[in-house]
Amino acid sequence: MRVRFLGTGTSFGVPVIGCSCRVCRSADPRDARTRHGLLIEEGERRLLVDTPPELRLQLVRERVERIDAVFLSHQHADHTHGIDDLRIFTVRMGRALPFLVAREFVEELTSRFSYVWGKTTMSQPGSVVPRLEIRPFDDREAIEAAGLEITPIAFPHGVYRSFGFRTGGLAVIVDAKSVPPDAEALLRDARVLVINALWFGDPHPGHFSIEEAVDTGRRLGAERTYLTHLAHRATHAEIEARLPEGAFAAYDGLAIEV
Repeated sequence: MRVRFLGTGTSFGVPVIGCSCRVCRSADPRDARTRHGLLIEEGERRLLVDTPPELRLQLVRERVERIDAVFLSHQHADHTHGIDDLRIFTVRMGRALPFLVAREFVEELTSRFSYVWGKTTMSQPGSVVPRLEIRPFDDREAIEAAGLEITPIAFPHGVYRSFGFRTGGLAVIVDAKSVPPDAEALLRDARVLVINALWFGDPHPGHFSIEEAVDTGRRLGAERTYLTHLAHRATHAEIEARLPEGAFAAYDGLAIEV
């Protein structure tokens, strides 16, 4: 299994608009972070995790020509507002793309993108809309996507919830603040843990700090922990220099084997 980090930034991205901090001005390409997205590849099958606003740019950069299914972690704008870029795949396939989303998000999602799922959806002559087949799931319900067996897991995300998952040796925790105790067994001893981590130090009500994320990886027994959803308080090099063995700062374009 191969994991490609399409985007590794927070909802603001890095550089942040109008910011002149040293991270936002950094010449290191690893410090330029678009919004969160993952591509999981198993053989010829590809699962996209989230549709961030920069999705088209991410997929062009990585020369992605095929997607077999999409898993949506939650309904926030930085994880959904690139959804229209999926239409090229449905045009090429000539059919709908499986779109896996938690049942609790379906109503809001279909309302927000009513041009895709509305009862009176009509395509402008000469244009197309994404053909996305919603496949709702519930917390801990075993599902299949792009040939992968997946167990979705709900995590507290401030006053919201976000869904990560476990598939084989890979565990993914997207936009979370803690791991429910009864979910720890599902995540334990992963070969690779991908986990959100904003910054060092200051606690945040909806996200792990870097220290909290590293501690979570250690507690769950992950062989390797990759931090994503990183803000602009420290450069990639500074983060890497402070991480313990087995923990790494992901960056846009990084590809790893599980």
